[in-house]
Amino acid sequence: WTITEGLRRIDLDREDDPVGPPDASAVLRMIQEADQRGIYLLLDFHPYLGYASHQRLLRDIVQRRGCQPHVLVLVGAKVELPAELDALAVRFTPRLPDANALLKLVREEAVAYAREHGGRRVEADEAAVRQIVRHLQGLDLHDARRITRQLVHADGALTASDLPQLAKLKFELLNRSGHLHYEYDTAGFDEVAGARRLKRWIGQRAPAFAGNPPPGLAPPRGVLLLGVQGCGKSLLAKAIAGEFQVPLLRLDFGTLYAKYHGETEANLRTALASAEQLAPCVLWIDEIEKGVAADAGEGDGGVSRRVLGYLLTWMAERKAPVFLVATANQVQHLPAELLRKGRFDEIFFVDLPGPEARVELLRIHLRERGLDPEAFALPALAAAGAGFSGAEIEQAIVSGLYAAHAEQRPLDTTLLMQEIRGTRPLSVLMAEQVEALRAWAATRTVPAA
Repeated sequence: WTITEGLRRIDLDREDDPVGPPDASAVLRMIQEADQRGIYLLLDFHPYLGYASHQRLLRDIVQRRGCQPHVLVLVGAKVELPAELDALAVRFTPRLPDANALLKLVREEAVAYAREHGGRRVEADEAAVRQIVRHLQGLDLHDARRITRQLVHADGALTASDLPQLAKLKFELLNRSGHLHYEYDTAGFDEVAGARRLKRWIGQRAPAFAGNPPPGLAPPRGVLLLGVQGCGKSLLAKAIAGEFQVPLLRLDFGTLYAKYHGETEANLRTALASAEQLAPCVLWIDEIEKGVAADAGEGDGGVSRRVLGYLLTWMAERKAPVFLVATANQVQHLPAELLRKGRFDEIFFVDLPGPEARVELLRIHLRERGLDPEAFALPALAAAGAGFSGAEIEQAIVSGLYAAHAEQRPLDTTLLMQEIRGTRPLSVLMAEQVEALRAWAATRTVPAA
């Protein structure tokens, strides 16, 4: 039954012949009076469930009062039943398509493209097609077909270059809550100075996260990056997503908090559910201590504790391939439950860069600005920048370029050295806090470098 076409028989090849009226009240009475048992599919019937007469008719039919033992199936995107009917119903949600169904869909779209373009075949890389199918998981067939069609018709090919566009389209489709932010610009480990131990750790687990874990091992679940401000934790989060070749989503705790009771926790549940639908992905929670502070107490009505409780439960029980990267600057504000072994696969400490890392940082930032690193005395500059973070080294180069522009001369070692020596890094301005953090991490975390 539909409101536009009335009631039709679909089991005797008589779909074109209406056998009942489109009126909701009339069709319920017709079902109640039918002398033959039947299964009735009522499509988009939920707007009519608020009427008392309809509720009474539905209860009479379901409870077999003066009628045959019919089965009523209410079909809709969202069917909200009144309390009087809810106890009489069984809910069923169809499963999303699996990898085989999605692969068949992709092949169907390739065939359709060839048919529409005079037999021109779609250029398909089998490895890329497998990745595309993996990224389509979490979508229904309609949405998966729509995205696949866009990818195919864009250039007549399915290659690895389609993955960023697929991730963007999927994010725009599924992020209805608005609490997740899609990070379009990920990075590579070649853009990160130092952190050799973390790079090796991620490199060992990248194949497992891609769906090929060694026997007896589960895919990696996440890391916590502690460290001094400006030492590249955010860049490392982007580089991890680039190494895994999956989209990077950022969860902003500031957008979750709301004034009504229970709304904050509901926002977190919605955001994490969206992340699971967008899997495989990397979920980045920046400065996590500001969202789940251990010293919040009851000052916020217990919201922070409930948020932390749900987050910890999700971290332990999630099944979707969502790799969690959390960053933090102030370890004293982190609750002990979050630091317990098993919450994260590993806790890495991102320290101030050493001499070799500072040379590498200078080389990276100079090259990014079109300068030849070999024209600078990098070891001397790195030695002068002892105690500088990566962000402070980059800012010294930016300041040097401004000074060179003002003097109408190219940037050289002398000008850059002046900028470095004229800068007081955070390790000097906040020496006590930085040293306390480094001392705490020395025996409790794994050095990233």
